[in-house]
Formats: sequence, C-alpha cells, structure tokens
Amino acid sequence: MTQFTYQLSEIEKAAEVVIETAGGEKVWVFQGEMGAGKTTLIKALSRAFSVRDQVSSPTFGIVNHYENQDGEVFYHFDFYRMDNPTEALDIGIEEYFYSGNYCWLEWAEKIFPFLPEKFFLIRIQADSETQRTLNLQHIKDAI
Repeated sequence: MTQFTYQLSEIEKAAEVVIETAGGEKVWVFQGEMGAGKTTLIKALSRAFSVRDQVSSPTFGIVNHYENQDGEVFYHFDFYRMDNPTEALDIGIEEYFYSGNYCWLEWAEKIFPFLPEKFFLIRIQADSETQRTLNLQHIKDAI
C-alpha cells in the first residue's frame, strides 16, 4: 500500500501519484466520507489525462462518459443514490468494467457484490480543511 499526504493546493501532484501507482489498472474505486474530495480528485485526474469534457459528479445519472484528446474513454460512476445493488446490473455495469476503459467509481461499496475481482482502491481521508491523505492499494480477488 502507498500512502500520500497533500495540501489541496497540491492536488495536481496527488493526481500524478495516483496515476503512477495505479499502473495499468483501469477500474478505480474511490472511498471517503462525504466531502472528503473524491470528485475533486477525479477532476484533477481528468486534467492529468487531458479530458476534454466538463467533469462533474454523476450523482443523478449514475454514470458520466468523458473522452480525452487521444480518444481514450473514461467512465465516472456515482452510486450514492443507488438503493438496490442490482440496479447496477440494469445499466450494464459489467460491460463498463470489462470494456478496457477507465472506470472511476464513487460509493462503490453500494455495489460491492458486482465489483470486478481486481481494482485499484483510493481511500481519501480529510485530515483538515486543506489537507488530505490518500491510501492507494491494488485489490485482487476482492470477491
């Protein structure tokens, strides 16, 4: 496990550390309390990947689709409002996970039974109003 502490003003550096640590993993699970900065970090990651689209939390639509200048596809999920995990199957979640594209998941604990066996876990802890700590870990055989 890799741990990285940063000030919010250094979020671009935090995004670089996340990308470097993730390696080739494409499914990224973001965990943290409400307001910890999951979406803020995803916005910084999007900038690092040169995503062209406006990045926002897909709370009501469950999934947003983004592309970067090279045509790479990124899916951003927010399962916060999902009451029944099987709703994820209705939107074809497995097709997204195994598409080979980046999948960034907020509130993935709501659909835990349907997560792939391998993913990259990003735990965000708010240490103060301006400081965050990331715990980065490759998960294998999660199910």
